[in-house]
Amino acid sequence: MSRVIAIANEKGGVGKTAMAINLGAALSQENKRVLVVDMDPQHNATIGLGVQVDDETLSVYDLIVETEDVSAGDTIVQTQWENLDLLPSHPDLAGAEVEIIDTPGRERKLAQALAGVEDAYDFVLVDTPPSLSLLTVNVFAYVREVIIPCQMHPYSYAALESLFDTLDIIREGINSDLSVTAIVPTFYDKRTGLSEMIREKLLKDGRYSDFVSQAVIRTNTAVAYSTEAGKPVVFASRRSYGAWDYTRLAEELLAGQ
Repeated sequence: MSRVIAIANEKGGVGKTAMAINLGAALSQENKRVLVVDMDPQHNATIGLGVQVDDETLSVYDLIVETEDVSAGDTIVQTQWENLDLLPSHPDLAGAEVEIIDTPGRERKLAQALAGVEDAYDFVLVDTPPSLSLLTVNVFAYVREVIIPCQMHPYSYAALESLFDTLDIIREGINSDLSVTAIVPTFYDKRTGLSEMIREKLLKDGRYSDFVSQAVIRTNTAVAYSTEAGKPVVFASRRSYGAWDYTRLAEELLAGQ
């Protein structure tokens, strides 16, 4: 059975999109078939996987707004790397909420559009917008698991409470199968006491402690450079800390199957 996972955090700047790109790439190197779904109108995951969009590009926007006319097969593109596909986003996605707000079942548009798609993949990783919105609710209605990148900063730690409350509400009213798989420390820097302090707080907090991953994503410029180049770090800089960290996270995720 495929694993359908949202990479989510209601706070921006925590490394969410980088995780969707690079975890997906690391899993593909483990011989897993991976689909990255870009649900952020900023379409950074799309750019980070080397795909450029224009007005003619079919995207997740077309799936959500015109579900009957466009199929997932029309929109999914193969990246230049084996086992790694992409359902691209587009800036037009920012207007999708207004267009579907009065539509019956509006919170399940993504789930309807991607019904059965996961059968072709071992993992479907969904990058989410950095705020709670109807698009985010669509993601949570579709996926079964959530991975939460958490920047090692007090603000990011504090923001977890709101996200966990949101997930509780989604479980109660929309998707009872939704569960948290991992909280992954990001922008970890062992040279500062702050990173370890926040990680220790996570490990001691009863609401979060069971979910904290062994793997941490360290602060590493190779990840940023690879994103600029439109190439996941595991392909662009194989010997970097970034490549090592995402490979370790992929291995941990696979070990937990």
